[in-house]
Amino acid sequence: MNETFFITGIGTGIGKTVVSAILAEKLKADYWKPIQSGDLEISDSLFIKHLVTNTKTVIHPEIYRLGQPLSPHLSAKLDGVRISIDEIQLPQTANTLIIEGAGGLMVPLNVEHLILDLIKKLGTKVIVISQNYLGSINHTLLTLELLKAHHIAVEGIIFNGTPNAETERYITKYSKVKVLGKIPKLSIIDKDSISIAGQYLDL
Repeated sequence: MNETFFITGIGTGIGKTVVSAILAEKLKADYWKPIQSGDLEISDSLFIKHLVTNTKTVIHPEIYRLGQPLSPHLSAKLDGVRISIDEIQLPQTANTLIIEGAGGLMVPLNVEHLILDLIKKLGTKVIVISQNYLGSINHTLLTLELLKAHHIAVEGIIFNGTPNAETERYITKYSKVKVLGKIPKLSIIDKDSISIAGQYLDL
């Protein structure tokens, strides 16, 4: 059965794009980043395209391509654009779809809407990417509690990077959310490592 998953993180720079590549390759799923904010010459969509080797995955074009590596609302303002979540419609596909967000749930898209509002509008399940660092228990549990408070279905958590058994145990026990996998820190990120890393995921 094909499904749609929104990939969000507990913050910025915790590996959403790498995990999205692993998911797309493992599930032979389509990939879509509706809002790209940053260097458009090395966008996340291009990064995924370079890493995925299966012939089924389709990379769907972004709705907004913003030139500054800033919060989407500010990058859009500097580009003279206003992001409207009404313009962000799910791409047509019969395949499983991986949607990558920008940063975490409370990242602003405009003066009214956050990434959280976009997830609610799209009506998808969420996969939360966590990474172990001082404060990650707090950030992960806050993310999960916010999703719960807004009645958004969580498919599970993926721990990415250097493991910390106690942190992972506490988050899992407290949240009671399914762990979909634990991806170790990849020393090299290339097509082979992305393909092999799929073994760490239970989807």
